[in-house]
Amino acid sequence: MASCSRILFRTFCTSPSLRRLPSRAVLRSLLVEKDFTKLVEKFKESSELVGFRNTAINLYKHTVNRLASAKQFSSVEEILEYQKKYKDISREGFAIRIISLYGKAGMLDHAIKTFEELPEFKCNRTIKCVNALLSAHVDCEKYDEVEPLMRELMTKFELTPDIYSYNIVIGAFFQRGNFDEAVAVLDEMEKNGVKPSLITYFNILNNLYSRSELFLKGEEIWSRMEKSGLAPDIRCYNFKLKGLVVTGKMSEAVKLVEELENNAGMKPDVFTYNTLIKGYCNDGNLDEAKRVFDALVKKKSTNRHSFGDIVPCLCEKGELDTALKMCNVGLGTKGSVNVGPVQAVVDGLIKKSRIQEAKKLVELAKSRNPVFSHLEIPSGSE
Repeated sequence: MASCSRILFRTFCTSPSLRRLPSRAVLRSLLVEKDFTKLVEKFKESSELVGFRNTAINLYKHTVNRLASAKQFSSVEEILEYQKKYKDISREGFAIRIISLYGKAGMLDHAIKTFEELPEFKCNRTIKCVNALLSAHVDCEKYDEVEPLMRELMTKFELTPDIYSYNIVIGAFFQRGNFDEAVAVLDEMEKNGVKPSLITYFNILNNLYSRSELFLKGEEIWSRMEKSGLAPDIRCYNFKLKGLVVTGKMSEAVKLVEELENNAGMKPDVFTYNTLIKGYCNDGNLDEAKRVFDALVKKKSTNRHSFGDIVPCLCEKGELDTALKMCNVGLGTKGSVNVGPVQAVVDGLIKKSRIQEAKKLVELAKSRNPVFSHLEIPSGSE
């Protein structure tokens, strides 16, 4: 919460152009208030200040997310509908914020209603507003409605899809499992004079390389990207590496990583090495997986995903002590390990009747991060 507070405060407490803001104490109370009724009232009170409405974008997101996560949808509605009384709603950016927040809260009907109300607020329904509504459909998992809605709204308001419109549609197609339709959007984009961006290719490559049967299609898109003049960055190479791992091409995967390590302009990152670890684990090569992992630890470069494959794999192969040591390393770096690997070690310790060690690990994990609050010793083991 402390780091979250600092980020939110920096967003709207240090700008030289602010015009009246609530006190820092009030802003902090919005972050920590547990009584949702009081939270709504404090938020509405703060909204009366133009500086808050103009700059507290992250706090809007944070508050709506908290309320939606707690299924306090009437409170989300109360906060967002309250914003419509201000002249700010005539501004494209402010209107888009309301539409987007309703989408993030899973309240699609309210997002649609807000979009339809825009003329009443003297706000034009621009391509950006349409894109916000399309994104709201994606956030609410109405993937099958995205492409038809884009066609309908573009015709109705005489608009032309932009790069963001197409990227949203591509993402929706992939969510539906319509891979051919997603790739076909590239042809439509180029036909309509909209050049695909790296973001467009990120989306496509990530989805194609994630499935072994679509690896060759991913290679075709890679070639198409390079021919278009776009230079792949490390994220693109990580997607390709994932494709090689998924298809079991470990020798090619290792070669790709070595090429990246020798590339002066582009170096592997933690995601590169995490994928390599996953590949070695899939291949049963635990020695190499441990070597790569240890190198990450030495450079203090691990993240949560670094532990996800290797720890359970070690448990399965009987290397419980090594798995336990890795969990302790992860828990010693700000709780940088997910629940799954820790639970795997706890279960392994219990099977070996190492009850006290299991309890100690659970206590350590719970002391590091609330995410481990549901971590448990299997019933009947104590």
